[in-house]
Amino acid sequence: MPVLVFDLDDTLYPELSYVHSGFQAVAAFLSPLLEMPADTLASGMIAEEALQGRGQVFDNILRQHNCWSKRLVAACLRAYRQHQPTLSLYPDSERCLARFASWPLYLVTDGHKEVQARKVAALHFPASVRHAYLTNRYGRHRAKPDPHVFGLICRREGVESREVIYVGDNPRKDFVGIKPLGFKTVRILRGNYAQLEADAAHEAHCRIHSLDELTEELLAGLLRHAPSPNS
Repeated sequence: MPVLVFDLDDTLYPELSYVHSGFQAVAAFLSPLLEMPADTLASGMIAEEALQGRGQVFDNILRQHNCWSKRLVAACLRAYRQHQPTLSLYPDSERCLARFASWPLYLVTDGHKEVQARKVAALHFPASVRHAYLTNRYGRHRAKPDPHVFGLICRREGVESREVIYVGDNPRKDFVGIKPLGFKTVRILRGNYAQLEADAAHEAHCRIHSLDELTEELLAGLLRHAPSPNS
């Protein structure tokens, strides 16, 4: 039977919801130190992220309050990474997982392994999702585009690569490592990379705007042959 594999962040749930959840946790940590309401601090972090990106949010917030230190930035990062998030799947993700409940389903996701594990736990995936492969558990060099965990899925299911379909959102890394091996690929156009144009090597075999478009008919056609990328 064909195997259906999903990326996690921005494919099945909005990653920004995790970011904002983390900001709430850091704000709760900083609130007594800065003698400010946690909601005010969290709102400031969200605004800072929207303007400058998330890379320096904690540094910038601490500098704004004249309390920057390397140790305090590290403590903020710990609070962010170790918090227990409250997350929800996209509605079309829930429908898709229910629609393919009889298929072997898997997750493959990059990133800090403990952070990704907490995300998976918070999303309460159905039992039809057989396993979540967190690539960093196998070493950072096993992150996408490295195909290592996809090979593990093939061995676990006893299938060839051409029987495995991967759905992801990031053409920079999601497809380029596995397409040459025969895996079939679908790109969902949402999240940070929705507008990113990709060359033929990095683009998926087909593109969709919603997981509601991921039907058995579409996948049957993809399994018969890998068409040229389309929109």
